[in-house]
Amino acid sequence: MARTDEPASHEQQFREAATRLGVGRRRFLTVTSAAAALAFTTNLPGAHAADAELAPRTLTEDPFTLGIASGDALTDAVVIWTRLAPRPLEPGHGLPPAGVVRVDWEVARDEHFRKVVRRGTARAHAEFGYTVHVDVDGLDADRVHWYRFRVGAWVSPVGRTRTSPARGRNIERVRFGLVSCQAYEDGYFTAYKHLANEDLDAVFHVGDYIYEYGIDAAGGDRRYTDRTLPAVFGHETTTLEDYRLRYALYKADPDLQAAHAAFAWYVTWDDHEVENNYAAGIPEKGQSPEAFVARRAAATRAYWENMPLRMPRPDASDLKLYRRHHYGRLAQFDILDTRQYRSDQANGDGWQFPSPESEDPGRTLMGAAQERWLLDGFRKSRAVWNVVPQQVVFSRRKNTTDARSRLSMDAWDGYPAARERLLAGAEDIGVENLVVLTGDVHVAYAMDVKRNFDDPDSRTVGVEIVGTSIASDGDGAEKPANWATLTAANPHLKFYDGRRGYTAITLDEEHARADYRVVSHITRPGGTVSTAASFVSEAYNPGMQRA
Repeated sequence: MARTDEPASHEQQFREAATRLGVGRRRFLTVTSAAAALAFTTNLPGAHAADAELAPRTLTEDPFTLGIASGDALTDAVVIWTRLAPRPLEPGHGLPPAGVVRVDWEVARDEHFRKVVRRGTARAHAEFGYTVHVDVDGLDADRVHWYRFRVGAWVSPVGRTRTSPARGRNIERVRFGLVSCQAYEDGYFTAYKHLANEDLDAVFHVGDYIYEYGIDAAGGDRRYTDRTLPAVFGHETTTLEDYRLRYALYKADPDLQAAHAAFAWYVTWDDHEVENNYAAGIPEKGQSPEAFVARRAAATRAYWENMPLRMPRPDASDLKLYRRHHYGRLAQFDILDTRQYRSDQANGDGWQFPSPESEDPGRTLMGAAQERWLLDGFRKSRAVWNVVPQQVVFSRRKNTTDARSRLSMDAWDGYPAARERLLAGAEDIGVENLVVLTGDVHVAYAMDVKRNFDDPDSRTVGVEIVGTSIASDGDGAEKPANWATLTAANPHLKFYDGRRGYTAITLDEEHARADYRVVSHITRPGGTVSTAASFVSEAYNPGMQRA
């Protein structure tokens, strides 16, 4: 029952719609809004009156090959997710190109489902890649719940999730994982196997869930000898079917499935979910406006389909991933999107010397609306810790000890005016206990956020925890080749490690603690986990110190 015409039909619909919108002729406000409009107005459920309901008995193979997930937990609700894919690595995933499947779900207070508190039936539509997103409400606050799905005789794995505590409640502590950057072809997801065994309340994924590059038949550096990946993975992702297949490949990984099943996730994207280093409506590679809008629409649709996210509002002009979550009165989490709304990278991107272009005060990384939203959230915050999960390195990173140094144009260093607006706004508001969470760079850093990075003696106004990659860049090394230079050039950089892994972060009333967990190797199975270092920052006295 595999689909053979789906990639062409979706691609054609997106391209034709992009042309009608006239993106290249400025009839639409931005590529971002155009891409979202296409992603969530094209080929929706109900568009085909003849869509047939598939009888469960027609599913002769396990449809839950991609596991389950939960996310965006609130005090009384959580999104639970699954995707039906009897043959996950085939185009069409073993299901017909049109149709709908009824999927039963239930949520319980115990893992044996003796105390079911919510149950219902969802519909998995072909138009949404047979994914299921259920926003389960009416749940008790600050409580572990278990969930599962059923189609006929097939039952999904059991997932564990947790609702948040009431916003004003005093909480003793929260512990969560920070993860990012999981290039499948660079090695095994061993870090997720170990993450799943941690005692955590939630996981924050800050981008690069998939990579768009082609993957060879041996799975790149995984060097498979027991399987051969289909040729459909050998080219870069550009169409909806490409992106759907890429998510299926990643989600078929048992270690990633285990981590999703263990915790509620809060996700945001970076660049590789679409294309390396794109900036708002500007692609890295030369493409027509219509072609890039179609590609972004496909990537946006596939991202939402495959993440435990709520459905965008019908009138949404984008897939708004910047959002706020509270964890009692202990922490406020302001999740950012530094990719959809940014100005183009200055000076041709890469590592460049600062210039009038990069220092232009009009440049933005978040866009004006998101900047206002963030500062407004700071102003209203009553939390002990103000935590900002986001994508790219916030603190200054010089790559030489010379007085004048090249900086990364893709990171906040390439947008210094935007960083200054954020720091000045936080200072005016009186924000305390600022913790920035970052991914992107495939290494781990512990950094002090300085009020003036040009003056090493200036006040420390927060800390930045940069989590290393799950897999991107292979095994890595404890001290990368530039370790000595980078640590000497940046006195606010307190720790630097280049191995793969994740970060376990604990917040309580007195400290923020980061345990940098690293894996011995990922280019072959069986890597062990250890703690490379632990750092703490005191509440109301920011600065990274070894624990």
